[in-house]
Amino acid sequence: MPLNKSSLDPGLCPLCGGPNRCASETGRLTGQAQPPCWCMATPIPADVLARIPAPARGLACVCRRCAQAGQAAPAGGLL
Repeated sequence: MPLNKSSLDPGLCPLCGGPNRCASETGRLTGQAQPPCWCMATPIPADVLARIPAPARGLACVCRRCAQAGQAAPAGGLL
């Protein structure tokens, strides 16, 4: 089934489908302030960002495991 914006779960990694543990999404869902998300301090390699399907770009964060899977040239944290 193709990924589209209406079926996208922002709490899941768009690469592996596992929980991304995004503090920003947790805050949005619970209405409670969260500490800064882990991704704000973790460089995410450009090759990892390039693998995110177009419909998920800017809508769902990758998980820490996928972010650290390709330790190439860092591109930044927030997607």
